[in-house]
Amino acid sequence: MQLRVRNLLYLFLGVLLMSSCSHFEKVRKSSDVNYKLTKANEYFDKKEYTHAYELYKDLMPIMKSTRNFEALYYKYAYTLYYQKAYIDASYNFKNFTEYFPTSKDAEECEFMSAVCLYKYAPKYTLDQTNSIKALEALQGYVNRYPNSKRVAEAMVYIEASHKKLENKEADAAKLYFNISQYKAATVAYKSVLRNYPESANGDLYQFMIMKAMFKYAKASVPEKQEERFANAISAYRELKDNYPKSKYLAEAEQLNTEANNNVKKIRDEHK
Repeated sequence: MQLRVRNLLYLFLGVLLMSSCSHFEKVRKSSDVNYKLTKANEYFDKKEYTHAYELYKDLMPIMKSTRNFEALYYKYAYTLYYQKAYIDASYNFKNFTEYFPTSKDAEECEFMSAVCLYKYAPKYTLDQTNSIKALEALQGYVNRYPNSKRVAEAMVYIEASHKKLENKEADAAKLYFNISQYKAATVAYKSVLRNYPESANGDLYQFMIMKAMFKYAKASVPEKQEERFANAISAYRELKDNYPKSKYLAEAEQLNTEANNNVKKIRDEHK
């Protein structure tokens, strides 16, 4: 009994789907522009964005010089956004602002163009070219519309973009350290700290600078060790002065003690 009911339900849904597709094709093939626009708007309001998109796309070249084009183009861009075609959506939102710079929706579309770039940007372990583009677009929006109600949301995206870029840089520095390229790791961690001075991980980056310097000194030829251990000691002092409550201080103190002992030993050997 249950199997029969389920089969009937599948049959009903199949017929409904075929009927819906058949109806959409009739709408799409219609030569009545106003009818197609009305149906496209109905699909849009029902959140049937694939159908709305297809009809808007057909209507775009026909309605380009009409009074309805602005509203059509606005919704067309959103159909792309809701289908997660973020690059195309970003392009069309931006295009909208250029076609209709005085539109009441121009500010919103500039914001949405930047948001699409942000949503398209991959996770931080991958290439971050699009995160940089998103960051530039979002910052440009905030600069142009500092009093907009959307600024708070834009700042959330900006902060998240900064974090992705920071994580990307920090991972590169960590890789240098892990493969024992301590000089390169020092340079890379200094760059992260310089680029993101307000980071919550600032003490970690300073500790890793000190640790990389220490290991670089240990691996150096004898005549270079004193200077390089001294650099590690200096980096330790920066950590202690700038991050007095850092959880990395205990390990850093051990390295600092060892570095000082090595400097003392080297100096004693040269007496």
